Amino acid sequence: MDIAIIIGAVAALVCLIVAFRFFHKKRLIDDLPTSKVLGVFIGLVELKGTAESESPLTSRLAGASCVLYEWHVDEHWSRTVTETYRDAQGHMQTRTRHESGWKTVARGSDSAPFYLKDDTGIIRIQPEGAKIEDKEVFDKTVTRTDALYFGKGPANEIANTDHRRRLQETAIQLHTPLYVVGQARQREDIVAAEVANDKNNQLFITSTRTEKQVSTGFGIWLWVWAVVGLILAVAGVLTANLTKPPLLRMNWEPYVIAVGGYIFIMAVGWIWTVFNSLIGLRQRVQQAWAQVDIQLKRRYDLIPNLIEAVEGYATHEREVQELVTKLRQQMTATPPGVAGPDYSGFAPSLRATVEQYPNLKASELFLKLQQSLTETEQRIALARDYFNNIASFYNARLEIVPDRLIASSMKLRPQTLLGAADFERAPVQVKLAD
Repeated sequence: MDIAIIIGAVAALVCLIVAFRFFHKKRLIDDLPTSKVLGVFIGLVELKGTAESESPLTSRLAGASCVLYEWHVDEHWSRTVTETYRDAQGHMQTRTRHESGWKTVARGSDSAPFYLKDDTGIIRIQPEGAKIEDKEVFDKTVTRTDALYFGKGPANEIANTDHRRRLQETAIQLHTPLYVVGQARQREDIVAAEVANDKNNQLFITSTRTEKQVSTGFGIWLWVWAVVGLILAVAGVLTANLTKPPLLRMNWEPYVIAVGGYIFIMAVGWIWTVFNSLIGLRQRVQQAWAQVDIQLKRRYDLIPNLIEAVEGYATHEREVQELVTKLRQQMTATPPGVAGPDYSGFAPSLRATVEQYPNLKASELFLKLQQSLTETEQRIALARDYFNNIASFYNARLEIVPDRLIASSMKLRPQTLLGAADFERAPVQVKLAD
């Protein structure tokens, strides 16, 4: 096989690999349902809201209230260079040329954890490690007569300077609409989730663009790399053809083979990517269910302490006894659609019990137990809402053509949702800046 064809094929394959990486990111975004802040728990999530902060930063150049910013100062230079060279006849010649450009002379950035706010509440975002897509808030070119020249830039100028500096800054300003995709995890300080970097993160984006714009951007790069790969595949065949004598040159068959083979590999890659995305979506549903199971078991582990705190009342009061019995029935989580105990929250019953029995109200052990059970119910509520959210989107994916064809061949089945329950969810209390 001609070396040009091999090089063209390898280059085309590399382009396809890059193209499908963008396709994978696009599918990942398209496969994620937008979660409400109050329903976020553990796992990969997609959120929309506004950037908020308790203590906003002030950007260096624009002086804007923001949650993060990045700035740089470039200085323009130019010079005339004289050089000697040997011409085609071997004689030494002298010539001059003009060079110019911009050199970065100062730069900096700052960021801090901030909050994303929607109509249900707020969630903390740890921006470190995220792909930040912010907006330009300052862009100005100044000369030495402008106070910004030395006020925001260094005191010393570079060699061959033209005494012009360009100051630029990008930031995510306070109250700016944001689109965030990242890994949600449990906060260490309170019962709430936060979005932060994770070594297993498939995608971590904090963007001022909309979901559609981000997805479209990945789609554009997918087709750019796919088209470049096709051109390189055809170019390899064309180059090999043109380097041969006219009598030995190939007709149209090699081009058809190159284009057909490329399209076939693209089709296989598409099926493979869709297959993996459906499997990944199913795994996220399973992970979401596992979180529900973990939190129900955590609550069950608190029951011995509850029995100890109210054993003097359980023998006399039917309400307390029924409360403990119901908690015991939920030792393990029953998968949705399978017969089992109906999950319900018990925080209201606990509060009623405290009010009904003054001795319990004064018991430090019982009050601590009540707080632990209430916090656990909040975790169950978050996990349950996230499960229903991701499961609903998974079920919708199984009905969309052409994904439905692949899902049918994989024998994927819809996921039953968890029924309504009275778990309590406590919103995060933070005083945000205006």
